Amino acid sequence: MTTNKALSRLGLAMRAGKLASGEEIVLKAIRSGDAKLVLLAGDASDNTKKKVSDKCESYGVELLIGYTRFELGGAVGKPERVLFAVTDKGFADMIRSGWVQHSEVENIE
Repeated sequence: MTTNKALSRLGLAMRAGKLASGEEIVLKAIRSGDAKLVLLAGDASDNTKKKVSDKCESYGVELLIGYTRFELGGAVGKPERVLFAVTDKGFADMIRSGWVQHSEVENIE
């Protein structure tokens, strides 16, 4: 496992209580304006991708897609996680600057 800035910052944000995870909670954070940045696993279902990207678009929240559900979950010390909302601008900026967009091709084994 490579040390990745965005993933380690994700863990920091989680410990600081600046991260919401789970579809309902994240969608609520987007609607309420609490979400400064939304993170979605590259291997999320098409349905989830569409729902989240539509919601982010209509509320003007930036959406970053990348990593796998296992990488995202591992970063916050939980089993697989597909979706996060970062609720702090400072953490959102830090995570955004280290984020790596994974292409689908890299996931082929």
